[in-house]
Amino acid sequence: MSLDDVVITRAIVESFSKKLLEYSDIDVAIAGAGPAGLCAAYYLAREKVKVAVFERKLSIGGGMWGGGMMFNQLVVGEEGKGILDEFEISYETYRQGYYTADAVECISTLCSKATKAGAKVFNLISVEDVMLEGEKICGLVLNWSAVEMANLHVDPLTIRAKYLVEATGHPTELIRIIVRKIGPKLLTPTGDIVGEKSMCADRGEKEVVENSKEAFPRVYVTGMAANAVFGSHRMGPIFGGMLLSGKKIADEILKKLKNQK
Repeated sequence: MSLDDVVITRAIVESFSKKLLEYSDIDVAIAGAGPAGLCAAYYLAREKVKVAVFERKLSIGGGMWGGGMMFNQLVVGEEGKGILDEFEISYETYRQGYYTADAVECISTLCSKATKAGAKVFNLISVEDVMLEGEKICGLVLNWSAVEMANLHVDPLTIRAKYLVEATGHPTELIRIIVRKIGPKLLTPTGDIVGEKSMCADRGEKEVVENSKEAFPRVYVTGMAANAVFGSHRMGPIFGGMLLSGKKIADEILKKLKNQK
């Protein structure tokens, strides 16, 4: 059969518009499609939670693609290995407690599992602000990343969500917006972003799970953003803690959603 270029255009515009409108009022909105954000999206979507992930870049995956210093292998410790097993991601034992995996397989599998479970990923979209109802955060203010990069004066659009997840990694973009616009009222010892400490894989891996929690009413932090917000160590190209962090956040939000019913 012959193809009509305009039909192709209409198919894309109509199907994307339908998807965006369907996800304009959701249970959970995640800022950042790195490993922690995608892992959280998977465990939420698996339980039929309506969840969307907004990623400012063209590609998803955060820093996982590059492994360590562009050697696209990564390490997962003993605790995180169970998630690799669950996702059927292959790995090799380097020595006891150290397991190596292909970075490309890891992130592509995470994305596939999350989207097949029902999560929707919207790339090339930046979080510009949060939406308020009274004093409560109730959603995200979004714009095209290209608009932001070109510094164009174009007004954004909004989506409503019961819970937000900060998964933007080291920059903590969502939480920084909250502090700048609402004030230093975070659930941290200082009320502000405490700041990321230097590399210590052993402590960072443990602390990233501990710090994955509510940082502001209805706003949770996961992955490297959690350690940056609560003032803990970075851990480099070992990713078990990132995966466990995403799962923990999903479990916390699932409890909240169930209590609301």
